[in-house]
Amino acid sequence: MKLLIFGATGGTGRELIKQAIAQGHTVTGFSRHADELKDELPGVQPVSGDVAEMTAVEQAVQGQDAVLSALGSSSLKRNPALTQGVANIVEAMERHHVRRLVYQSSLGVGDSRERVGFLIRYIIIPLVLRSAIADHEDKERIIQQSNLDWVIVRPAGLRDEPRTGNYRTGEDIEFGARIARADVADFMLKQVTDDTYLKKTPGISD
Repeated sequence: MKLLIFGATGGTGRELIKQAIAQGHTVTGFSRHADELKDELPGVQPVSGDVAEMTAVEQAVQGQDAVLSALGSSSLKRNPALTQGVANIVEAMERHHVRRLVYQSSLGVGDSRERVGFLIRYIIIPLVLRSAIADHEDKERIIQQSNLDWVIVRPAGLRDEPRTGNYRTGEDIEFGARIARADVADFMLKQVTDDTYLKKTPGISD
């Protein structure tokens, strides 16, 4: 398949590219600094651009079979540009009839907040992650109101560790606090062709 990955130079984005290439997919990586990927991940087609610019997004989306988004910000403040970016992705996909979107959100967004531990729910989210969670809620709303075949994946706290293939997923289970980015990438890639969680918001944790 032809897969387009937004947020390609982030931790999860790099894992998505590496695993997708290993599975034999044709992979395009979109990021403001996509050229960084050439030497690190040979086989990827890097596209440098700003996700908030519709023209760049639309050009990247054309001809793809599916889109995966691992867009994120290192800042704890609101980031309207990324929200606009998700709106651009959705619009471009609808315009060019690319149906499947797999989006990495976060555990604690929406109804999943009720299923995290006390520390995360009442201290970390309100005091530390409030803006990041609010951004994800805005972006999830844009995706859920679209006509796309979407899957929104809500991982627990991300860590840089090797893929294990051993993790829990679902919309109605109690979740732990951590998950390897490589395992999140593994699960997201499965959602490209698996309809189990179509138009659902599964969480994932170790």
